[in-house]
Amino acid sequence: MEQEREQTGCRRCGKCCEKGGPAFHTEDRFLIETGVIPLKYLFTIRKGEPAHDNVKGGIVQARSDIIKIKGKKGAWSCIFFEKKTKSCTIYADRPHECRTFECWNPKNLEIIYEKNRLTRKDLLSGIKGLWELVQDHSRRCSFKIINPLLEDIRKNRTPESLEKIRFIISYDDQIRKLTVKKAKMDPDMLDFVFGIPLSEILFKLDKTLLLL
Repeated sequence: MEQEREQTGCRRCGKCCEKGGPAFHTEDRFLIETGVIPLKYLFTIRKGEPAHDNVKGGIVQARSDIIKIKGKKGAWSCIFFEKKTKSCTIYADRPHECRTFECWNPKNLEIIYEKNRLTRKDLLSGIKGLWELVQDHSRRCSFKIINPLLEDIRKNRTPESLEKIRFIISYDDQIRKLTVKKAKMDPDMLDFVFGIPLSEILFKLDKTLLLL
């Protein structure tokens, strides 16, 4: 049987696009600031948040903000991926990771994966009022506070830790509602501005925490 030829180029199989959208780097800043990729299509993995690492594999705590493109509803597939045609609707303006990634040579992505990551501060620090709100949310809902509480809850079900987590989840929920109501923000932008709701994150980490 003739051996398969070694892959040296993209076969347009779409598998990489179906595993989730890319993370953004400073090279991609213009794509967001010019509106090529609207904020409503993005979400933020916040510093310290447990998340799947595509290079290292498994769940790790994010070392900084990681801004990513959302998946399609109910699926991991990048929102800009067209499954029927196995094509990218923003191919000419695709992010740095998409341009770099070669499934037959993953080392290229590994080299740039954690370098020059774009953060919310890069994009929002000049917007007075909003950036202060993001900073306050980051302090009150910091994973530096949340992670030890979760560990204590899993091991000991300590009432004090449970109460603190409930309070943080409640604040996270209320600040989102107030931002939509008072600032008239598009609800689809909240996942970028404040990250994924804590109630969703905790449920994904441990379904037993739904009892909170």
